[in-house]
Amino acid sequence: QVQVVESGGGLVQPGGSLRLSCAASGDTFSNYVMGWFRQAPGKEREFVAVITRFGNTVYYADSAKSRFTISRDNAKNTMYLQMNSLKPEDTAVYYCAGRRGNLSGTYFYSSSYGYWGQGTQVTVSS
Repeated sequence: QVQVVESGGGLVQPGGSLRLSCAASGDTFSNYVMGWFRQAPGKEREFVAVITRFGNTVYYADSAKSRFTISRDNAKNTMYLQMNSLKPEDTAVYYCAGRRGNLSGTYFYSSSYGYWGQGTQVTVSS
């Protein structure tokens, strides 16, 4: 089974950018659909973006469209989330999630993923 570890979070001013990484180990990375979720204080974990096993298909939450870009490099066993034009409401712990096999029709539900990282904090504030 895969293990995933997020990195790249931090404090950024509104309008700034961050690039999150999710490093995978323990199994063949291309066997997994990968997603990003986030959880703000007092709120439920929410879907951000998902990418299929070979990167052919991506989906975004409405809040992420046009500002965030999900990508993966299977040769490096790593997934990325490029976040631009960050807003204070993007402040959250960001989680990397993996699902072995193909994209589920319920990819936007956290329960569709069996493998999770510990999260990385993103804070957008002036």
